[in-house]
Amino acid sequence: MSARVFETPRPVPGRLVPALAGTAVVVLALPVFAAAGWPLRGWLLAATLWAAGQLFALLLARLPLGTGNLAAAGMRGIGTSFRAMAIGIPLVVATVADESVGLAAALVYAIAFTVELAVSLLEYFGAEARA
Repeated sequence: MSARVFETPRPVPGRLVPALAGTAVVVLALPVFAAAGWPLRGWLLAATLWAAGQLFALLLARLPLGTGNLAAAGMRGIGTSFRAMAIGIPLVVATVADESVGLAAALVYAIAFTVELAVSLLEYFGAEARA
């Protein structure tokens, strides 16, 4: 892989396909949890946090990008950090209250987030570079 691949700007990838990929992970985890006898409350917590995080990300995506919108760009950055904390704190609280539920929820959420990120990166680096 050439180092120039990281220097070439590309258009920002869309949010729909990565979000759907992560959502598919959450949905497909339900039958796995049911068949394996894992705590369904963990899956429910992960699914709820996933949906809330996606809705918040959708709200953040409505903020305009560009050098002329520094306030909006700052809000996007702060919002993204807040999203991570707003999801991480309930996961920690759930894990302290019931370890099996919290760990199950964290595992589902982590896999869904990883898939969303991987699809997003594939979209970004698969796009045609701008001149």
